[in-house]
Amino acid sequence: MKKTLTINLANQVFHIDEDAYFRLREYLDRIEGHFSDKNERSDIITDIETRIAELFAQKTDPKKQVINLQDVEDIIRVMGDPGEIGGEEENAGTNFSPGSTNPKRLYRDPDNRVLGGVCGGIGQYFKMDPLIVRIIFLVVFLGFGIGFLIYIILWIVVPEARTVAQKLEMRGDPVNATNIGKFVKDEFDSVKKNFRRKK
Repeated sequence: MKKTLTINLANQVFHIDEDAYFRLREYLDRIEGHFSDKNERSDIITDIETRIAELFAQKTDPKKQVINLQDVEDIIRVMGDPGEIGGEEENAGTNFSPGSTNPKRLYRDPDNRVLGGVCGGIGQYFKMDPLIVRIIFLVVFLGFGIGFLIYIILWIVVPEARTVAQKLEMRGDPVNATNIGKFVKDEFDSVKKNFRRKK
């Protein structure tokens, strides 16, 4: 018989074995200790916890309701070791979990939108300039009259990339601790640069 704890991770409740809990706590403490900037650390931990909650949700069902140590070890393998976060530039974007796949997903890009972010999302998905996608939609709209209808349908059907994990999936990057940390750091650097320019 094992003791089971209840945890709240990214506003989701999970039941977890005691040994799995201590392993997860140790992992999150190591990640937290890796970042010196208090603001960055808070956002990165929140995003990492959100991703872990998504992975935990995939591992639970009505037949298996308790997260065990093997589940936590699997998730740590997917997320990567804290020592790899913010490491060498050549390691950025590398998935540290061998054998896992990182399928690209189509999302609307809220950071690069004119209307609904459809063209920005398609541009991210196909690694092309969103301006080219916008021109294609304009040509299809003017030439065939259906470009606007296609755009509206895609706006309704394609979800918006709201979380860091979704933004990484949109680019085709692995959703691990390394890339989450790098993404949040880049966002902070971008905000700081914009703030300095406005002064």
